[in-house]
Formats: sequence, structure tokens, C-alpha cells
Amino acid sequence: MSNQTRLIAAAAVAVMVSSSTYAQRGGDGHLNILYWQASSTVNPYLSAGTKDIEAASLVIEPLAHYDENGNMVTVLADEIPTVENGGVASDLRSITWKLTPGITWSDGTPFTAHDVVFTGEYCLHEEAGCNSTPYFADVTRIEALDEHTVKISFGIAKPFPYGPFVGSTAPILQKAQFQDCMGAGAQDCTEQNFGPIGTGPFKVEEFRANDVITFTANENFRYPDKPAFATATFKGGGDTASAAHAVLEAGEVDYAWNLQVQPEVLTQMEAAGKGTVVTAFGISVESLIVNQTDNDPGLGPQKRSLYLNGTNPHPFLSDPAVRRALSLAIDRQVLVDAGYGAAGKPTCNVLPALAIYASTANDECLNRNIDEANRILDETGWARDDDGVRARDGVRLSILYQTSTNSVRQGTQALIQQMWEQIGVETQLRDIDAAVFFGGDPASPDTYMKFYADIQMYTNNFSGIDPEPYMANWTCSNIPGPDNQWLGKNIQRSCITEYDDLMTRMSQTAALPERASLARQMNDLLVQNYYMIPLIWRGAVSAHANTLKGVRMNAWDSELWNVADWHR
Repeated sequence: MSNQTRLIAAAAVAVMVSSSTYAQRGGDGHLNILYWQASSTVNPYLSAGTKDIEAASLVIEPLAHYDENGNMVTVLADEIPTVENGGVASDLRSITWKLTPGITWSDGTPFTAHDVVFTGEYCLHEEAGCNSTPYFADVTRIEALDEHTVKISFGIAKPFPYGPFVGSTAPILQKAQFQDCMGAGAQDCTEQNFGPIGTGPFKVEEFRANDVITFTANENFRYPDKPAFATATFKGGGDTASAAHAVLEAGEVDYAWNLQVQPEVLTQMEAAGKGTVVTAFGISVESLIVNQTDNDPGLGPQKRSLYLNGTNPHPFLSDPAVRRALSLAIDRQVLVDAGYGAAGKPTCNVLPALAIYASTANDECLNRNIDEANRILDETGWARDDDGVRARDGVRLSILYQTSTNSVRQGTQALIQQMWEQIGVETQLRDIDAAVFFGGDPASPDTYMKFYADIQMYTNNFSGIDPEPYMANWTCSNIPGPDNQWLGKNIQRSCITEYDDLMTRMSQTAALPERASLARQMNDLLVQNYYMIPLIWRGAVSAHANTLKGVRMNAWDSELWNVADWHR
């Protein structure tokens, strides 16, 4: 057995989630979930926001999830296809899924292979602006062999063929509900996007954008004794500290997500005895994204922050010397100590895990070097004006630095602002409500996809254990713009031919050591060009009430991936 086959076999552990012994469906009453970033849609294909993907995971499901250990577990299929069981072709150019018979949608109609085929067509439509396109890379055909068998064919050998329909970023939509929502009209299907019919444990009762979603138990869910809760709310808004307080001290909420709160504050709250803090390390990295395009408001919507085939460069962040100096000036350990404690580690990589993918070529960033940063700027002609801010040819190093609103991120901003002041860089700080910043509204000027700033900060991550779809985010074709509804993931607007070539090679390479080498090379291109400046390898931190049982904290998929098993 090859190393690559062993990897696939290890990842493809077919584990059916066992039925629990609840007295009855809905017997535990109401479940309160609090995400301080409110949901703006329940269709993950039309949003890059984690909060939207996770809200949707209560309702719509993939063929398989990743569990808390990164193993694949079946959801709507009988088993995980592998080469050994015949589900993956020996040439790695197709994968065949056997759907579990008898599953129905929440409206009582049958779930079939035609729904899976439709979902692929929906995302792959060239005018859809689908957020999950990287998970469908190299797919040439999706076909229903019968009512319960789906075959996915690839144009090349896919050593890890589990991108389509695995994990909460690529769930199945009901064809009957979404068939009139293809292409450019996808965003206009408000009723469908706010209330998808699903196969999951809950169904949407009421959706209020950027506020709250009310769910009721799906009476047609395939396990007759699940979910344990009759109703649930997914409340959004507020901030991380108030979310932590609501679970750990006030006991008002059952589950609170992504608690970027100073570690000593969380420890004090947990001492109240009403809740438990849970942490899991995956691949989440808090990074600075460095805009490579001119974001001057005076350019108007036809040019502002648009790549335009490289003809619209940023007036000073297109200078690699400036980007490197900004990175060298940052003390990452100070940022970790101030905002993350044991839930953070300094990092110089956008891909810090698994160990085989983690590069050691960028460790320069672990040691702050103010002298070198100043030397670089002096040498490249960025001279200090009378006010101490550097300038060259009339262009000042004055940065608009934005991120979402929460106390840890604002603390990080303030520290970096002070660090950059020491190298003659002026920094204006801006924070935006998270529901807006990570929202999917293509008309909003304040989303991180629009990037109407010089630098912005947030966390990147991906579902599962194979980095190929993740690294595909930064290819030239993935730059956001009006042509893809601003849903491309290459937020910094960098276009590196060498990077695209490496991505192509990775998509055609089966041997694990070679794939890992290519992933590291792509990581190094991004980091050594300082298009992205990694700061902190973040552990996911959430909290749940002590009365809530069944939570299995997961950094590889939606944190709500097993909500059907939660109970009192």
C-alpha cells in the first residue's frame, strides 16, 4: 500500500454516529447557541463567513463530516469510498458514493443522487460566484448512476478526491428548492438562502438577517430519537467577552463560539462553575492581509481595490521592502501573550499543520528586528518626514488597518500600531461589526472581500486534512471582484505565475511527500512575498454550559457538526 493510499485510508474512517438513548425527540427543550458574529445567510455556498457555514450545518448536510480527530465520518452515505473498497478508481480519476437509502428531506420528500448532482452544478456554474469552488477543483462530471449512487469524475488523478460534498463547506442542497436559483440569480433567491430545506437535525423556522435564526427539530430526521432539543436559536451579535459571560458566568446560553477573550479573563469566568472552556488546534492562523491593489476611494467602484490584470497596484504596499519591514517590526510573542495565552502560538506560516506541511523556511519572523526593518526602509528611500512618518516621492506610509470588532483583535491592532510607529509607519485603526465584515452582501462596502483598506486582519482555515483546496484560494483566478460576486478567496489580490504552476502540479501529484513539498513551496511564496503576514496559530476556543452534554470540539469542520448528539 502506498503512503498516499495509507493517508486516504487513515482519513477515510467510516464511522456511523451511533444513536443515543434519548427518551424522545425534543425531550430536552430549547438549545441556545450564541455566535457573536451574526449570520447573514443559511447558504454556505454564497458566503465566506464561518458563522454562516456553521449556522447552515444545523440544517443542510454533506455526504461526510470530519470528526474532531480529522477522520471522515459518514453522514448521508453508507461508507467512505476508498481504493480498497472500490469506491475510488485505481487511477484516482473518479470517486463513487453510495447514498444511504431511506433518507428524506425535512419536507418529507426523498433525498436522492439527483440532489447531489444538482448541488455540484449549482456551485460550478460560472456565474454563481460559489464560495466553495476550490472543493470542486478538476471536477469534469457529476452523474447519478441510480437513485442512490453518485459518481464524480476528475480531469486528472486526484490523490485526495474528497473535496466535493465532504465537510460543512460543501453540503447538499435540495434540487426541488434551488433549481431556479442557478448562476447569477443565486443571490436573489432570498427565501431559499434564508430557509433551505435540509436533511439535518433542525429546520429553519424564522431567519432574521444579522440577528437570530430560530430552528425547530426536523420531524423527518433519520434518527427517531434525535435531536434531543425541540427548538434552538442561533443568536448573533454582541462581542466575545459578553458571549463568554453568557455561558460561563450568567448561565444564559448553552454554547458560545470563537471566544477571542484575554486568557486570564476566561479563566476567571470559568471559575464561576457554570460552564467549560473547550479548545482545539487545527490550522487556524490569524494573519495580516496586505492589499496589492489601490484602494483609494477617489478611484470609484470601477477601479477601487480591483486587480485589473495588475494595472492597479497599491501605491506603497506593492513595494516588497515595505511589506517585509512591516513583518519584521511585529513581536508575535507579545501578541500571543496579550490576547491568546495557551490558545495561541507565534507562526510564520499560513499553513502551520499537519506537521508534514509546516515550512521551517520563514522562521525569521519569530524574532522581531526593528533595526533591520528601519535599515530596509532607509535603504529603499523611505525617509522620515518632520512628523516621523516615512514618505517617498510624495507617498506617505499611512495605513488603514481594519478588522472585525472584538476586544482581542482591537488589542492586537493597538499593539501593532505601536510597533509600526517605531519604523515610521502611521496607522489608522478601524473595526467593523463582524456580521458585516464577514457577511456575503456583494453590495456592502465593508466586507473583507471588498477590502477597502490597506491591511486587514482575520483568521484563515479550512475543513478537513488535505490542503489542496485551501492553497487553491490564492491562485490568480480566485481574486475577488464583481465578476464573481466578490466571493474569491485571494483577498490580497496577488497573482504569481509560479504559484499557479505549483498548484497545478499539486493537483496532478499523488505521492504524499511530493504533495507536502509543493504545499510548503506555495506557503513560502505567499509568506516570503509578504502578501500575507501570519501572526498567530490559533486554537479554536469556545465554551458550553456544564449541563450540555455531547459536545465534541472540532477544529476540522463545523463546531456544530454533531449537534444532533447534544443533549442535557
